[in-house]
Amino acid sequence: MSILVFGKTGQVACELRRLHPEFTYLSRAEADLSNPETCGEAILKAKPSAVINAAAYTAVDRAEEEEALAHAINAEAPATMARACATLGIPLVHISTDYVFDGSGESPRSPDAPTAPINAYGRTKLAGEEAIRASGALHAILRTSWVFSAHGNNFVKTMLRLSDTRDALGIVSDQIGGPTPASAIAAACAKIATEISKSGTYHFSGAPDTNWADFASEIFSQSNRDITVTGIATSDYPTPAKRPLNSRLDCAALQSDFNIVQPLWKQELVKVISELI
Repeated sequence: MSILVFGKTGQVACELRRLHPEFTYLSRAEADLSNPETCGEAILKAKPSAVINAAAYTAVDRAEEEEALAHAINAEAPATMARACATLGIPLVHISTDYVFDGSGESPRSPDAPTAPINAYGRTKLAGEEAIRASGALHAILRTSWVFSAHGNNFVKTMLRLSDTRDALGIVSDQIGGPTPASAIAAACAKIATEISKSGTYHFSGAPDTNWADFASEIFSQSNRDITVTGIATSDYPTPAKRPLNSRLDCAALQSDFNIVQPLWKQELVKVISELI
């Protein structure tokens, strides 16, 4: 089965390359998502059996000033991918985000829960979802959260970097979600791409849910770093883009349809810490 992957150096794409070096991976030079039409053209030229979109504009704060660029990459490019997949009659697996929700309440969000993004990044990702659904392509939209790995920019690497020069940190403790290893997302995308038979939207996050402060404490514990973590409120750490307080995701549908279970993030963190240290 020939699978074409958009993305080559991002967190999920790097893990996909480890798992499936036989897939074809497109770099930015080969398919620039800021020039959306190139994405559809690449699919029509390659004629793969399935497509995985593991590329995105993920600079959440910068998106507040670059929403047009984020929209091109996160919405217009996936739209052209989906239309090309519809033309060829092949499936598209697309990674989305918990940021399509407003983060209210305390219950896990189901895939069919009402969306209401509170920042530019979330708006562009939701627009991408809507375009894919409208394309007529067989698709799976996989919303995930708090992605971490040994690659790219993520919370684990940031905490380790800060701990090199700090012995105490104030970390937000009122945002709740599931840290998700990129390796698990990669494996899920590959499985879905080869088994998909109907279109749907799914949630996938690590278990159990936690907050950023406790996540940081676990990172320092596993890396044997004596760092004092103090929980602070989101309001005490203002950022250009608003963050959802509730990023809990109901992942039951993914397990029911594909037998993909939530990864235990503490166990996966051990592997990432080992690779980084």
